[in-house]
Amino acid sequence: MCRAGEAALACLRDRWPRARSMTIFCGAGNNAGDGYVLARLAQRAGFPVRVVALTPSERLAGDALRAYADFESSGGRAEGTIGSAALDSDLMVDAILGTGLDRDLEGAYARAVAAINGAGKPVLALDIPTGLHADLGMPLGATIHATVTLTFVGLKLGLYMGEAADYRGRIEFADLGVPAQAYAAIEAPVRRLDPGCVRQALPPRRRIAHKGAHGHVLCVGGAPGMSGAIRLAAEAALRAGAGLVRVATHPDSVVAVMAGRPEVMCHGVNGASELRTLVPGADAIVLGPGLGRSAWAKKLWNACVDCELPLVIDADGLNLLAESPRQRHDWLLTPHPGEAARLLATDLATIQADRIAAVQKLVGRYGGTVVLKGAGTLVATEGHHRVSLCDAGNPGMATAGMGDVLAGVLGALRVQGSDPVLAAEAGVFLHAQAGDDAARAGERGLLAGDLMPFIRKAVNPA
Repeated sequence: MCRAGEAALACLRDRWPRARSMTIFCGAGNNAGDGYVLARLAQRAGFPVRVVALTPSERLAGDALRAYADFESSGGRAEGTIGSAALDSDLMVDAILGTGLDRDLEGAYARAVAAINGAGKPVLALDIPTGLHADLGMPLGATIHATVTLTFVGLKLGLYMGEAADYRGRIEFADLGVPAQAYAAIEAPVRRLDPGCVRQALPPRRRIAHKGAHGHVLCVGGAPGMSGAIRLAAEAALRAGAGLVRVATHPDSVVAVMAGRPEVMCHGVNGASELRTLVPGADAIVLGPGLGRSAWAKKLWNACVDCELPLVIDADGLNLLAESPRQRHDWLLTPHPGEAARLLATDLATIQADRIAAVQKLVGRYGGTVVLKGAGTLVATEGHHRVSLCDAGNPGMATAGMGDVLAGVLGALRVQGSDPVLAAEAGVFLHAQAGDDAARAGERGLLAGDLMPFIRKAVNPA
């Protein structure tokens, strides 16, 4: 607790070096104890501090009570109500409630959260913003909107799930001196993806490489009026390093797919028999971008799902799967939350309320590897207990065509030798990384096609 207070003071000084006053809101339990330690240390450092005690000291126990007693014995005094002066400080510190909250806030705690959010001042949340579920990332009634969350000992899953991104602000971490061997002894249920998975999936190429050594992706989709989706998937597959990319699309879409991208070989197909002539030369199929749900689409979908090639299924390929459920062990499914809801015959709110449970249910029902897209994209696969999480990416990527680009990237990694899990993890990460690079010029107005040069950069890690 003392180390947490020291880390909080260091964070405040680093993040807001010009701040001259702070108000610390202390609730109950160890989170309040962290706040009282911070108050004592800040006072000793000459920092003007106000403390609002939302829980009377006689109701504190253990280390939190000791922290309060140390604060009081050092000359500190806590206020029992939230006056206007408390909200005039340069900074607000949320030390109200930590990770144990499992019901909506009420009473004084809810009023304090509303007052802090309404003050319009920067907020440092200790460990996790009060009101945010520590595992699910869902707000429990009134919830602190933090500018920075300083979390201790371990990263809380709830900081990356559900709606957490709207409440957590910037995440900073302090291990409080926990030794490395302690972490090594515990297997985390969720793994954060990092650039290492891309390097593993895409080792340096041999100098004698030729296009046949880097895989052949067949992209299937592009009904009339939706040719752009399959075109994006195909170009993304090329930019992600596939040696050869063919598109099987509706005859009416051929010209639109090929326009401006001569490297994509495009074939108009009227049905399953024509599609089957293209399958033998491919190493994997990307199925679904712009496919639609017409009779033509269903014929192509059945032909692909019945073949033995590895599959990446996206968009309407997933909607058709929801209509005709089946299992495969080698496919890679890429639903967004709405598609996931259809696949599980539930609603969007249920998916978002517990995304970990949702991705695991998808794997259980359909097999293979599942990428549940969204803020905090998840990757899960059958036979593996651990789920992978990507916390890269940005709101600018919430636009048409981004999923088609991801599908193409995943297909490219699959044909370059990665197993479905590594292809999914590396593809998700480098797609998000490319999105972040592309958004440096601004998130709003970002187009899916803007990612292409940055995908090329991401698949060539230093």
